[in-house]
Amino acid sequence: MTRVTIDVGGTFTDCLVLDERSEVHAFKSPTTPQDPTVGFTRVLEKAARSFDMKLAQFLSKVDMLIAHGTTLSTNALLTGNIAKVGLLATGGFRDTLQIRRGYKNVRTTRFNLFVPPYRPLVPRYLRLGIRERTRYNGAIDTPLHEEDVYKAIETLKQHQVRAVAVCFLHSYINPLNERKAADICRRELSGAYVTASHEVLPVFREWERFSTTVVSAAVGPITEHYLKTLTGKLRELGFKGTLYMVQGGGMVQSVDESARRAVSLICSGPAAAPSGAIRLGQSIGSDNLFSVDMGGTSYDVCLIRNGVIPTTDHNWVGEELVAMKLVDVPSVGAGGGSIASINSLGLVQVGPGSAGADPGPACYGKGGREPTTTDADLVLGFIPADYFLGGEIALREDLSSESIRRVAEPLGLDVPTTAFAIFNTVNSVMADKMTEISTKRGYDVRDFALVVGGGAGPVHGAHVAEQLGIPTVIIPRYAAEYSAFGMLNMDVGRDFARSVISRRTLLDLARLNALYDDMEKEARQTLVDIGVPAGEVVLRRSLEMRYMGQFHEVEVTDVPPGMIGPAELEAIVAAFHRRHKELYTFEMVGREAEFLNACVKATARRTPLVLAEIPRATGKPEACLKRRRPVLWNPAKGYEDTPVYDGDRLGAGHVIPGPAIIEEQATTVVVPASYECTVDSVKNYILKRR
Repeated sequence: MTRVTIDVGGTFTDCLVLDERSEVHAFKSPTTPQDPTVGFTRVLEKAARSFDMKLAQFLSKVDMLIAHGTTLSTNALLTGNIAKVGLLATGGFRDTLQIRRGYKNVRTTRFNLFVPPYRPLVPRYLRLGIRERTRYNGAIDTPLHEEDVYKAIETLKQHQVRAVAVCFLHSYINPLNERKAADICRRELSGAYVTASHEVLPVFREWERFSTTVVSAAVGPITEHYLKTLTGKLRELGFKGTLYMVQGGGMVQSVDESARRAVSLICSGPAAAPSGAIRLGQSIGSDNLFSVDMGGTSYDVCLIRNGVIPTTDHNWVGEELVAMKLVDVPSVGAGGGSIASINSLGLVQVGPGSAGADPGPACYGKGGREPTTTDADLVLGFIPADYFLGGEIALREDLSSESIRRVAEPLGLDVPTTAFAIFNTVNSVMADKMTEISTKRGYDVRDFALVVGGGAGPVHGAHVAEQLGIPTVIIPRYAAEYSAFGMLNMDVGRDFARSVISRRTLLDLARLNALYDDMEKEARQTLVDIGVPAGEVVLRRSLEMRYMGQFHEVEVTDVPPGMIGPAELEAIVAAFHRRHKELYTFEMVGREAEFLNACVKATARRTPLVLAEIPRATGKPEACLKRRRPVLWNPAKGYEDTPVYDGDRLGAGHVIPGPAIIEEQATTVVVPASYECTVDSVKNYILKRR
């Protein structure tokens, strides 16, 4: 085996194994929320059995294992299951964390007098001021008063603080004082998790930097413990390869680096799927894509333009801001386990609540009584009762009908009609989220192809596309393991950034070039330290810029390597004008441009993933017909007899007109009458609107 990827989702833990013949093998096991490493181990045991090996023998043959612990770090922040944190800040600035950009929630409740003010992760008695001062230009105005640090440490010890964030003014340009304070904390606070803002986010904007660093400290101990436990367990089981973790920024990094910058694991689960979407888009020659992942609890959406995965540095996780670059993947509570109910207007509502993995949908027979999306899919005939997860779970339609009846009776409807209402409602919720990130930003959804992943995605994908007018839908062969498939296509790497903060006419090119040189040396060494040969490190530059007077910047990727002179600078400014017009429909060529942050993305050069092809179809698709069953495509017409095809028997080139159902072991592909499905050479399903 060359690579193994594992995605710990809210409902299932997915595993993909890429062997020496470029064949991919997929496995699933229920997630164990109490201890994610249990589900992690179980899915590996399942993979080992399929290769007729003991787990130790199987793991000894794995070169690279990619996983993520996003559920742990993100949920820890959302639920408050975090470490007790102390903050060391420049004297007079300890309340920056609480003042923020407004005393109340800066997103939705700033002017609501009845909402209580924000309560920061670090209470005021643990936010301690330190005498030191670094000026905006990096000059040390006041050297660090080390006695203040030692005094603060005694206070933190008294309160049994487990994590410390060190955040000083202007440390992004000169971290000398901050580094000294962090070193003292690490030396004197044995066992505590210590992080400094220049290590986490070395760019300007005090509150954003303070907030991100405190979040990293808050989730640091639980993340570090999880990673140590996982690494230790894998070593005990016989794993000798390299373990990587998915970062929220869309790349993978070593376990040690992930532990040092725990905040980088925030929102890392959805970050993997878009990389898989780009690979799949190449099969139809499209780099404008919607990547959607419909799992058990949520529906994650990413809009990819020109083959570039979008990122944002304004990420809210609960009440906390994470200002690192993370893949822009908005989410909505619409998954297979989303619960249907009647809202205050007397209408069917689906989500955001979910039945999760335990007890799960009513049809699981594990005690769930609330109707879910999966229950509606079963009653409508879209998914099989006897072949769910390849027959591992027998679904009970009687329990689904009973649960849906609770919603149907108050509405005066029968069960099938209500099930269809649930199906349509969840599709509309998903379509609305896609419209929000496309049409409302000026993009025509008809110019994009839809890549659908997740166990429930292929059931709903074509209906959502039909609702929006999207002509092409791609359902990957490994749709049910979509995030794990994305991991196979991800780069090993990391983002680096330093603040410049200069208007165009005053820019010091020597300083800008020196910044890039320093960052590129650090970036190259970071990858070399985790085993990447120096010759295989790829560096890409970018600059974050804005017009004078603006408050938010635009990332310009047209920054050449090597020395930047006046000619290169003019080209960069021209590229900024073009990018601004592309994003906001206008440019202001006469207004001075301002340079804010110089950025470097460092990745390891890798061989593109090439999947083994399946045999060409030798007969008509009717030979692969598994059965026929009644499906409710339209309540006005009642249940219609519909062909159900065996996905395992279909070959490359088979064309299946809708309406039809294709049953795979881990998912079901629903093909409406308005679409025609073609099986491509690697077993992806390409649905084209007729």
